[in-house]
Amino acid sequence: MTGNALWPYLVSPEDQGRDDLCAVSASGHRVRFADGADLLCGTSGLWNVNLGYGNAAIADAIAAAARDASYLTVFRYENRTARSAAEALVRVCGPDDYARVIFSTSGGAANDAAMKLARHYHALRGDAARTVLVGLRNSYHGLTFGGFALTGEDLGQRLYGVDQRLVRHLPPNSVPHLTELLGREGRRIAAVVVEPVQGSGAVPLTEEYVGALLELRDRYGFLVVADEVATGFGRTGDFLATHRWPSAPDVLLLSKALTNGTCAAAAIVVSPAVADAFTWTGSTLGHAETQGGTAVTCAAVLATLAEMDRLGAVDNARKLGDRLAAELADPSTLHPLVTGVTGIGCFWGLRLRTPGGGELPQTEVGRVVHAIRRAGVIVHPGPAGVQLVPALTYTDADLSELLDGVRRGLDAYARGTDS
Repeated sequence: MTGNALWPYLVSPEDQGRDDLCAVSASGHRVRFADGADLLCGTSGLWNVNLGYGNAAIADAIAAAARDASYLTVFRYENRTARSAAEALVRVCGPDDYARVIFSTSGGAANDAAMKLARHYHALRGDAARTVLVGLRNSYHGLTFGGFALTGEDLGQRLYGVDQRLVRHLPPNSVPHLTELLGREGRRIAAVVVEPVQGSGAVPLTEEYVGALLELRDRYGFLVVADEVATGFGRTGDFLATHRWPSAPDVLLLSKALTNGTCAAAAIVVSPAVADAFTWTGSTLGHAETQGGTAVTCAAVLATLAEMDRLGAVDNARKLGDRLAAELADPSTLHPLVTGVTGIGCFWGLRLRTPGGGELPQTEVGRVVHAIRRAGVIVHPGPAGVQLVPALTYTDADLSELLDGVRRGLDAYARGTDS
């Protein structure tokens, strides 16, 4: 037993209860831990805290809504703050491309809802045979049962009895694999669900792949669902990563930075054509969440959008991304253990080798993360390496501190002095 009642996510039993893993406060871009460590956050709080910790305007908006509205829901009702937040999200996502917003409580739950939405949409159009969902290998769509089925990493789906019989997984950025699957099952496919930049490894979809996906959508009639849980709200240097696509997806999934990480929140943003199928047939989507779209959550959404504009977060993300791209253009200049980089904007993955020269085993990634942490910086584990996900409000000094901490941590790992 760890001696405390908390059962944290994805922490091995032997590491539970450790004070160096127990955060006590956070401000700006720093997190303070129970062991006294004060560390620079290089993960944006798991991609959530794009504007830094402790944003006063967002906190004040949440407090006011908690006083004035307490619990107002969108479960068989509406509330005014949710109406305003939905309208604001349609405006920033693109009013020519999107019409309606379904609120949810997490990226995983939003993926669950999108799977139901896609199948229901095709049924309303007389095409109920379209029940197959397509995801990408090494993708991450959450650990709820629907999102878990779509997730393209082996994270124990078989152990937990997750039903993947109506899910197909393809290699990312492989047009031939996509074309072959559609040629075989195209009339059964309800939707293809993709992350514009895969959260596992920070691998962007190529222009060629996106173009082919959108062209094949027009040919075969499936929906394209863009999971922008990690990439939305400025992460890639545009408000949405899909704003760079030649045409819009049919459904957007947003979460994480939607409230700057302050509330359990997600949004499914739906195209006019998809929304109209339900309106014209008078059909009700079979999805609801008790805490989805509450007044408190939606006040946080509105305040986050306002703060992004006030702080010039997207422009700053673009500048930070340009500097990161320049710093990482020759990976070995960051550190000799870095063998390759992938990413865009403020979202990068570093692939590493061992001091002996081989590819870093996944079992060693935790040691590397720990070594960088001891050098003063929190980074996120990735495939055979680590991920750098700085807040969009970083200064140049913050970015220098991040890169210096990575270098010093890798030095310690290489010397074997990381414990």
